[in-house]
Amino acid sequence: MIFKSRFYVRLCLLALIAVSITTGCSAQGNIKFEKRDLTIEGAGGQVAMTIEIARSDEERSRGLMFRKELKDGEGMLFIFERDQVLSFWMKDTLIPLSIAFVSADGRIIEIRDMEPRNLNAVRSSRSARYALEAPQGWFARAGLAPGDKLKL
Repeated sequence: MIFKSRFYVRLCLLALIAVSITTGCSAQGNIKFEKRDLTIEGAGGQVAMTIEIARSDEERSRGLMFRKELKDGEGMLFIFERDQVLSFWMKDTLIPLSIAFVSADGRIIEIRDMEPRNLNAVRSSRSARYALEAPQGWFARAGLAPGDKLKL
């Protein structure tokens, strides 16, 4: 009798763990990002972009993971509380991206390309407050470069 009750207790614990893992994964997939229009002032004029905003640790951790497409003119703005050297990797990100590291005043510091599922960190060369991800090559196609300014 004791053997059977221990077995059922273990079975129930395993079931609870499985439910917790499944619920945690599906909850992560259901993050609803705030959407906004963003204007970037470039040398050739203003460029419009539709962005999703990642403010919280949970949102920043999720980012653009598992997305199968991202159209030109769309992206994600990562907002940090303070200036710091920022570091991003592409684990579980399925599409090639470019990332613009942006200063607290909205100026693009640098733009780097990132490859899908790459585990190597892409770091800003100096402190930044924001990071803006877009489809790979979009910044160049839109005529944007370091020194251009986001209207935050």
